[in-house]
Amino acid sequence: MPVLQIADDGFRLDDRPFRIISGGLHYFRVHPQQWADRLRKARLMGLNTVETYVPWNLHEPRRGEFRMEAGLDLPRFVELAAAEGLYVLLRPGPYICGEWEGGGLPSWLLAEDDIELRSSDPRYLAAVDGYFEALLPPLLPFLGTRGGPVLAVQLENEYGAYGKDAGYLGHLAEQLRHHGVDVPLFTSDQPADLAAGGLDGVLRTANFGSRVGPSLAELRRHQPNGPLMCSEFWIGWFDRWGGVHASRSAADAAASLDELLAAGASVNFYMFHGGTNFGFTNGANDKGTYRPTVTSYDYDSPLDESGDPSAKYTAFRDVIAKYAPVPDEPTPSAVPKLDLGKVELAESAGLFAHAGLLGCAVRAERPLSMEQLGQSFGFVQYESELPVAGPAVLRVAAVRDRAQVFVDGQPVGVLERENHEHAIAFSVPRASATLTVLVENQGRVNYGPGIHDRKGLLGEVTLNGAALNGWRCRPLPLDSLDGLPFTATTAAPVGPAFHRGVFEVDRPADTFLALDGWTKGSAWINGFPLGRYWSRGPQRTLYVPAPVLHPGRNEIVVLELHAAAAHTVELRDHPDLGATEE
Repeated sequence: MPVLQIADDGFRLDDRPFRIISGGLHYFRVHPQQWADRLRKARLMGLNTVETYVPWNLHEPRRGEFRMEAGLDLPRFVELAAAEGLYVLLRPGPYICGEWEGGGLPSWLLAEDDIELRSSDPRYLAAVDGYFEALLPPLLPFLGTRGGPVLAVQLENEYGAYGKDAGYLGHLAEQLRHHGVDVPLFTSDQPADLAAGGLDGVLRTANFGSRVGPSLAELRRHQPNGPLMCSEFWIGWFDRWGGVHASRSAADAAASLDELLAAGASVNFYMFHGGTNFGFTNGANDKGTYRPTVTSYDYDSPLDESGDPSAKYTAFRDVIAKYAPVPDEPTPSAVPKLDLGKVELAESAGLFAHAGLLGCAVRAERPLSMEQLGQSFGFVQYESELPVAGPAVLRVAAVRDRAQVFVDGQPVGVLERENHEHAIAFSVPRASATLTVLVENQGRVNYGPGIHDRKGLLGEVTLNGAALNGWRCRPLPLDSLDGLPFTATTAAPVGPAFHRGVFEVDRPADTFLALDGWTKGSAWINGFPLGRYWSRGPQRTLYVPAPVLHPGRNEIVVLELHAAAAHTVELRDHPDLGATEE
């Protein structure tokens, strides 16, 4: 493949003018058996390139343990893109934002109390160097300079909105070059942050979704020569729990795209296909109030969460056709979905009764954070003894992020970080009663200084003003539910519980899990983590990719943290991502 060149008058490939028309497609948010389908649809819309972040926290879940298999097989994803005739823009971070848990930074970094992330802190740089050393060698054969599809590699991500450490950016650039990355590097910042986020000798690109003219003018002010590129053209947005479903009209987004391409700029849609925050991988924002992101990352994209073309797909294809060739092939159609109706979840297993099967407790004087326990995702169960009976006020310095409080197994209340809650009052029925606090990591903050986001019960815990010491801290990552002893029940256990049911499928296809009447929790099908649900909305259904299902018998497990009005869920042929704001 030809090599991308940066000239004064724009991009060039094989010494010919070239415009990048790209779209975001994150391999880690799409089932790997669906990668080829999504890439084909990218080409059919008129894209010549796809862009992907690389989530460090999934590839290196524990320091020194690097993974690049199954759904993390990035080389295979790049190979599939090349087979489809697409180029690739690679965004390896180390920080990616992306509404992803912790912005992609692994939680084990936060085991260091005073570490400064995204800086020249030697401890952080040593970890980054190890990450690049593991990540980059398998990707070198795919660089454009070696005949592969990777045109360019991004340096960090929107750093201008975070810091001003040019030495840090310089170190990253040196490491990329040291490990053999010899394609062009680029930075990506919002127009107001271009000065702080840039690095001499590295192409600057800008992120915006509107105000095309002023944004390009600001980019040109900081970069008088070279290509103009919007590396995140925001055509939709993400959702948060308790909000509304974000949307942007196809006509409005297409008009901005037309203006952008008419100016001669290159573009990368954010997103072309958003996908899903499967499991516990969603991020969060905190600008004074903590706001966790929902499971769906549909993003109101040209391809919706299940990979079907939306109104934007056709609108964008028509605009692209004015400036570049598009394939003379039919526009993809929506794929049929399964409507299987209600599924009874007739078996249950209490979480507290079987917690010992899911994690081993660690004893400590004070509650240990998730990071101190070596845990990234899920829950921590904290237990202590209450010394005396009678009225009690429990105070916690910080709850990260949501704590359900129980006394002798009976629920007495909830403390939510989102509501800035730190104290709860209850009556202790007897001396030496057991206090249980189940804390959920609802997603580490992915943007701004809040990325130093440790989870669990942080700081001192007091009871009636006196320090409460002597804790059993049990990590519950829920990365496997194997071995849970489900039994048929007529009434659900008190407190958090797993519920299981089975259903039959003739021919697997995509479907959507609806949990009407359920309150809050997570769901799995055949062991695959679909993600979180919450009656708070806006999202009302969870996407179930066809490859998760099997012909014949299938199993669904739901962890309900509170209570459900029914023992059934429903598999529908359409999603419900909630109401949009008028």
